[in-house]
Amino acid sequence: MCGIIGIVGNSSVQERLIDSLKRLEYRGYDSAGVAGMVDGKLQRRRAKGKIRALEDVLADAPLNATVGIGHTRWATHGAPSEANAHPHKSGRVSLVHNGIIENFAELKRELEAQGRVFESQTDTEVIAQLLDSELDKGLEPLAALKATLDRLTGAYALAVLIEGEDELVMGARRGSPLVVGYGEGEMFIGSDALAVGPFTNKIAYLEEGDYVAIDHATARIFDETGKAVERKTQVVSASAALVEKGNYRHFMEKEIHDQPEGCQRTIAAYVDALSDTTTIPGDIDFTKLDRIQIVACGTAYIAGLLGKYMIEQLAGLPVDVEIASEFRYRNPAISAQSLAIAISQSGETADTLAALRHCKAAGMKSAALVNAVQSTIAREADVVWPIHCGPEIGVASTKAFTAQVSLLTTLAVAAARARGRIDAAEENRLVRVLLEAPRLMAESINLEEAVRNIALEVSKARDVLYLGRGPMYPLALEGALKLKEISYIHAEGYAAGELKHGPIALVDEATPIVILAPFDSYFEKSASNMSEVMARGGQVIFITDPDGARHAPAGAKVVVTAPKCDPLIAPLVMSAPIQLLAYYVAVQKGADVDQPRNLAKSVTVE
Repeated sequence: MCGIIGIVGNSSVQERLIDSLKRLEYRGYDSAGVAGMVDGKLQRRRAKGKIRALEDVLADAPLNATVGIGHTRWATHGAPSEANAHPHKSGRVSLVHNGIIENFAELKRELEAQGRVFESQTDTEVIAQLLDSELDKGLEPLAALKATLDRLTGAYALAVLIEGEDELVMGARRGSPLVVGYGEGEMFIGSDALAVGPFTNKIAYLEEGDYVAIDHATARIFDETGKAVERKTQVVSASAALVEKGNYRHFMEKEIHDQPEGCQRTIAAYVDALSDTTTIPGDIDFTKLDRIQIVACGTAYIAGLLGKYMIEQLAGLPVDVEIASEFRYRNPAISAQSLAIAISQSGETADTLAALRHCKAAGMKSAALVNAVQSTIAREADVVWPIHCGPEIGVASTKAFTAQVSLLTTLAVAAARARGRIDAAEENRLVRVLLEAPRLMAESINLEEAVRNIALEVSKARDVLYLGRGPMYPLALEGALKLKEISYIHAEGYAAGELKHGPIALVDEATPIVILAPFDSYFEKSASNMSEVMARGGQVIFITDPDGARHAPAGAKVVVTAPKCDPLIAPLVMSAPIQLLAYYVAVQKGADVDQPRNLAKSVTVE
C-alpha cells in the first residue's frame, strides 16, 4: 500500500508532492522519493526513512519542476535503501509503483540478456526498463505503456514520466487503486482521494485494467483493451477523503475491493520476494513448540480455523482454536511450551484480551495478530504481527479477514520450513504462490456481476446453508456469518460431510445451498454432497474453479467460477464471492450494510 502522487502543474510541484506524500503516511513506508521534468530532463531525489529525510535532500538540491511524481515505499523486493527507493529510472523513463510484479524475475533475465543493467533489487525497476525498451523500438509513450502493461503479471498502480514529454504523466492500475484529479489548468493522479485532496475535490476513479495520460487540460483514459473510455467524475470533500467510499455505495463494498492491495501489503511484510523466503519477526522457535493456541472472536475466530488447517497440514504442529469468550471460563489445560496467538482487528476485543492475559499468566509465550499496532492486545503480547490492511470502516469484516488469513498462511509456511517439514525449494514455491494471491483475488472480485444476479433470489430466502470440506468448511462458516450479520437472513455453515447427520433435513426447494468446492482433493466428496442436495430439491449455488465447473454434476441453479489457484491460497481467492453475495443480498433487502443492527465494530466489553 505504497503512496503515489503525480502532478502536471502550472507552478513548482516540489512542495505539493511533499504535502501529498505526508497525507499518505498513514499507509506506512520506509523510504520516499520524487522526480520531475527540469529543462526537459528527468531529475530524482530519494531518501531512506521518513519524509523528513527527503525534505533534507530537497533543501540541498531543490526539484524545480512543474511536472512531477512522488512515492512513499513499503519494501517488498529489496531492503529499504536509497537505491531501492522510488522513483526508479531507466533511460527516458522514471516511474513509481505500488504492487507486486510476479513475473519480474523472468522479465529481468530477458532484459539483462539484451544488455540492460539494473541498479536496484526491486521488481519496479523491471517495469521502467521494459517501458524504456519499448520506447527504444520507436513506440509513442502511450503505445509503449500499453505494450509494457501487456507483459506484466501481478498487481500494480503506476505513475510514469517520460523524458522529452514535458507536459505528460501516465498512470495505470490493476489490483491497486488509482484516481485522477481535475484542477484548473492542472491535472493529478494519486493512490486515493486523500493524495489529491489538497489540490482538487473533483476526481474520477480508474477501473481495473485502466491506464491514463494526463496533461494540463485533460485526462485520456483507456480500458485494458486500449479502447478510449470515460470514467464518472465526482466531488469528494477534503474532510471525507481519508475514509471516502469512492465509487462505492458502502464502505463494505469498497473494502471488498481493497482486498488485493491489503493482502499484497500483508504478504509483502512477511516474505522476502527476492529470495522467495518467509521472514516472520519475533523470537519464536517453532521447533520447540508443542502446540499453538489461537484465541479470537467472530470472523477472527474463523480466520484462526483456516490457520489451523494450514499450520497443521504444512508444519505438523498441533493447533487449537477457541472462541475467546469461552476459553478462560472452561479452565483449559494449557502448556507453557505452547504459543498463544490472539487475533483481533482492533486489538481491543475484550474477550480476546482476557484470554490472552490468561495464557500469559500460565507462562505461555504470546503473539498478537492485529491491525492496530498501538492497541492493548498488541502492547501486552510478547510479539506483534500486524496485518497491515489499512482502516476498515464497515462493521462486517472483509479485508481484515483476508489479511489475517494471509498472515496465518505465511506463518504456516515459515513454521513448516523451520520444523523441517518442507525443504528450501518447496518454501520458495509456496512463497511464489502467496505472491500470486493479490492478482487472483482481484480476478475473483470481478465475479461481482454474476454474484449480484444470484442475490435477488437469495434475498427471498428465510434460511441459507453453506457447505464446504477442508479449508472450505471455515469459509462456509464465514459465508454464513456474513449473510447473518448484514442481511438478517438465518444462515448456517456446515462441514459438508456432516450433511447426512442432521442438516439435510433442512433441504427443500425454498432453501438455497451454497457449496464451496474448488477442484482439490475434496472435490469428489463435495460433488457427491451436491448431488444429494439436488436430489431433494435443493437449489444449489456452486462456487468452484474452472476444473470444478467442468466436473460438477449437472443441475446446479448457478455455478460461480472463481480463478484457478493453488490450494494454499484457495481460501483467499474464494472469499470474495461469499462476501459479495452477503453484500448484495443485504443491499437488495435495504439493510444498513455498514452498520448492521445490534453490532459494533470493536467489542470492548464482555
